[in-house]
Amino acid sequence: MLSVSQLVTTAGQVPDFDLKPGCCLAVTGPSGTGKSLMLRAIADLDPAQGQISLDGRPCESFAAPDWRRDIRYLAAEAAFWEPTLGAHFSVPPTADDLAAVGLRPDRLDAPILQLSSGERQRGALLRAMEDAPRVLLLDEPTSSLDAASTALVEALLKAFLSSGGAIVLVTHDEDQAERLRTSRLRLHR
Repeated sequence: MLSVSQLVTTAGQVPDFDLKPGCCLAVTGPSGTGKSLMLRAIADLDPAQGQISLDGRPCESFAAPDWRRDIRYLAAEAAFWEPTLGAHFSVPPTADDLAAVGLRPDRLDAPILQLSSGERQRGALLRAMEDAPRVLLLDEPTSSLDAASTALVEALLKAFLSSGGAIVLVTHDEDQAERLRTSRLRLHR
C-alpha cells in the first residue's frame, strides 16, 4: 500500500518502510527527531528527497489533491477556517460518528473558539476520515484527550484498520504505540 524509501527530510534520513492495509506503524522518539517532518513529507506538504508511493504509484504521479485525499495528514494542532466545526464537513457527521469520538451533536454548531482542545482534536479526526482516505498520517491524535476519549479514538482507529486502512501514528505515549501498532519505528537525534 504505502512505501517509503530513501526519504530525507530537513531533520535527516528516515528508515525505509512498507505499510500494508490493516497495519499501523507507530513512530516514537524524543521531541525534535523529525517525526512530524516525516509525516509532512509523506503528505507532500514539505520538500523532501526519496521515494514515496501508494500501491506502487509514485507520489509525484498524483495530482496533489488526489494524493492528499488518499494519504490524509492530521497535524497535532489541526487548523480550522470556518466559524463552527460543522461547517468543515461536506456532509454533517451522523450521531453515530459523533458518538464514536464522544462528541455531542450540539458541538457541531458551537463556535470553534468555544470548543475544548480535545473537542477540536476529535472533530478534526472525524473531518480527516470523512471521505474515506486509504492512509492516515496522525501526529499525536490523542494528546489533548482524557483516558475515556482516548479509548474512543483508539477504537475508531482500530475499526479503520480493520476496514483495510493503514496508519502512520506519531505518539509519545508508549502504551498507545503498543496498543495500536503492527510495527514500530523509533527515531533518534
